[in-house]
Amino acid sequence: MIVLRLALQSLSARWLTALLSVLAIAFSVMLLLGVEKVRNGARQSFADTISGTDLIVGARSGGVQLLLYSVFRIGNATNNMTWQSAREIAALPEVAWTVPMSLGDSHRGFRVLGTTAGFFTHYRFRGDQKLVLSAGAEFSDVFEAVIGADVAAALGYEIGDSIVIGHGLGSVSFIDHGDKPFRVAGILQKTGTPVDRAVIVGLEAIEAIHVDWQQGAPVPGQGVSAEDVRKMNLTPQSVTAMLVGLKSRLAVFRVQRAVNEYAAEPLSAILPGAALQELWGLVGIAETALAVVSAMVVVTAILGMVTMILTTLNERRREMAILRSVGARPATVLGLLATEAGVLTLAGAVLGTGLLYAVLATARPLIDRAYGLSLPLTAPTSFELTTLSGIVVAGFVAGLGPAFLAYRRSLADGMTVRV
Repeated sequence: MIVLRLALQSLSARWLTALLSVLAIAFSVMLLLGVEKVRNGARQSFADTISGTDLIVGARSGGVQLLLYSVFRIGNATNNMTWQSAREIAALPEVAWTVPMSLGDSHRGFRVLGTTAGFFTHYRFRGDQKLVLSAGAEFSDVFEAVIGADVAAALGYEIGDSIVIGHGLGSVSFIDHGDKPFRVAGILQKTGTPVDRAVIVGLEAIEAIHVDWQQGAPVPGQGVSAEDVRKMNLTPQSVTAMLVGLKSRLAVFRVQRAVNEYAAEPLSAILPGAALQELWGLVGIAETALAVVSAMVVVTAILGMVTMILTTLNERRREMAILRSVGARPATVLGLLATEAGVLTLAGAVLGTGLLYAVLATARPLIDRAYGLSLPLTAPTSFELTTLSGIVVAGFVAGLGPAFLAYRRSLADGMTVRV
């Protein structure tokens, strides 16, 4: 207790350098815990990209590849599945609903998703959240589109604006469907999922814009007007993938096997959760790198504190000598400097944690709206508390080095006047 009181009095006499050391540790702790919060938030948001869907069905391919192009709109399908196969799978007795999806076109760098009205009903994210329109309504005409929040923000679209779908996936399309423009019917609220960057149209719309196309190019002299297209049979011949919801999740492996063994064509059925975990395992090295960098920042702050204590040792020789002359044992001198380091580290850890939660309380709604990243404001986890305890212990241990140097200095050396 005496050592602690001496340490606090000594630090108060050198309050400026002590405050700088505390701030350095505080900001490094805030960074370390902040990275951990963001890492967990990113993992959870990643896992919550799609929920409530029991299976994703597409042409035979790897599970991660099927997940990437059907949910994240990254890459292309190896092949399409026929509309007949989609209907037969939807007719299975265990299946409650299906949402077919058709991909392949884009609009100024944003993917176009052809689907049915069931997409707005059955697609879920972050547990059980539904898609909500911030303006307008769902598409009700062949040439109407619903756009994601990022599309509207990036391109400045409003309800009623006209957009032209380009053929292919490039940000600049050299061939487009300019003879059949779409009207923006609705704009979705921000979700933090790939839906934000999608232009959503009906499956019939995908067929409509390609009725006078062949082998990826318009057929010369055979243009069909939008009005004539509306009178045609626009039932799709194939789709890219399909979201499947079951009546009972107990049947998920039975239906998955039935799809994987489907005789009419080679298909794959994947569990979204399992594929998401596999995908996160592939990209999770980035979170490890962030954690290592943050830990190195904390180590640097502690080394800075030790450097500060070391640089003051020469100035404090007389102080140590006086303590020894009035009866302080060498262990007291040793404990004094180690306690100072521990107090500085503890103060920095507490301040850094407080600053982190203050920033979270202020910025989390903005982060959620801007990036779709949910950062829950919860009490520190056991891992975070263990990390904080380890930082405090590391600071105390790091202070033993300067303390040992002070311990070895003799009383005579401390009382010598140097000129």
